[in-house]
Amino acid sequence: MLQDVCDIDAKLSDAATLEGRLARAHAVAGDFGLTSLIYDYTPVPYSHDGDLINPSFLGMRGVPDDFAALWCEGGYYQIDPVQHLAFRSPKPFVWSYRQEARTVLNPYLNEGHAPVVDYVHATRITCGMTVPVHLPGGSCATVTGIRQDAEAGFDRAADVHLGGFTVLAHALHAALEPLFGRRERQSQAVRLSPRELECVRFAAEGLSAKEISLKLGRSAATVVMHLNAAARKLQARNRAQMVARAAHYRFLS
Repeated sequence: MLQDVCDIDAKLSDAATLEGRLARAHAVAGDFGLTSLIYDYTPVPYSHDGDLINPSFLGMRGVPDDFAALWCEGGYYQIDPVQHLAFRSPKPFVWSYRQEARTVLNPYLNEGHAPVVDYVHATRITCGMTVPVHLPGGSCATVTGIRQDAEAGFDRAADVHLGGFTVLAHALHAALEPLFGRRERQSQAVRLSPRELECVRFAAEGLSAKEISLKLGRSAATVVMHLNAAARKLQARNRAQMVARAAHYRFLS
């Protein structure tokens, strides 16, 4: 297995770009009988209301053409049961949307998942495996491999490949993360301007608007304007809630 890990690392690192490394990983996933590969990364998985936040980076290979639009713009990501299970557990798992299957996914499904269930059956991507990658600080990546037109009993046969796919998943994250830029490392839920962010960070240190204005060389009225704008974006009712939500979205780190 050590040689396998070294081989996978070498294959991924030979590519210089995010897309290149995803393509290499997709090729390796084929060795496990998987036809599609999805990698997503989010620095903050949940909003302050408990909803899933769209990933800041989503890379896909071998998925239907409309997949990305439905998940990122159509709200499917927020109701994706596989994604919910991945964020709630550190364990890799095999899943199937087929009624006869016996995976961790099947008892979890309910009517709220109907759009996703209908889609995966229509596109014949009902079976796969997912590896959660929970990271220090609370950020999370998931790596999912899918077998389109999977044979009957995939959920049982796939267990033999879950260990190897888990190695690939962690190697893929390790290969992609160093290439992330500022956008990939920021939550997509709330966007603060650089000045708003600066004012919020000073407010979190306990500084008043007047004290912040002296730090920035701006008027107190301008500082208040930036703080109020940040509070609106964070849907905060007061200064304390603004700071708490800024911390939730990791704007203070």
